Amino acid sequence: MQKIQLITVGGLKEAYLRQAAAEYQKRLAPLCALETLEIREARLPADPSPAEIARALEAEGRDILRAVPPGNLLVALCIEGRQMPSERFAAWLQKAAVEGARGVSFVIGGSFGLAPAVKTAAALRLSVSEMTFPHQLFRVMLLEQLYRAYSILAGAKYHK
Repeated sequence: MQKIQLITVGGLKEAYLRQAAAEYQKRLAPLCALETLEIREARLPADPSPAEIARALEAEGRDILRAVPPGNLLVALCIEGRQMPSERFAAWLQKAAVEGARGVSFVIGGSFGLAPAVKTAAALRLSVSEMTFPHQLFRVMLLEQLYRAYSILAGAKYHK
């Protein structure tokens, strides 16, 4: 069973998002070994300067990189990443498993995105759209896409 780690900056504040995430985690349980790790979002003033944002991202980035287990492929979710259809995403996950990756760590940044160091360390920079989504909502979207990918690999009807 493939190990999937979901590293997020910040937690899910809204009950409806927690419920949706829990539903997909339940669906994923028989398909992969899913672990979710929430990294504390760096505190910033109401109107942070670019330097304050850079320092916050750097601190979050250090925590993220420390959380990735050795041998895991790191996937940075970012708008400038590569887009792929669900079938190609499923094939990518399968290839990672076949090629011996210990697991896959997906990283969702906070309001200001991800540190450059995290993006540089990533085996894949992935984007689902040129649009911007709230990071809390995106966690649910990623869980759904993981479920869809494993459904594709299993030949299930969910994807259709």
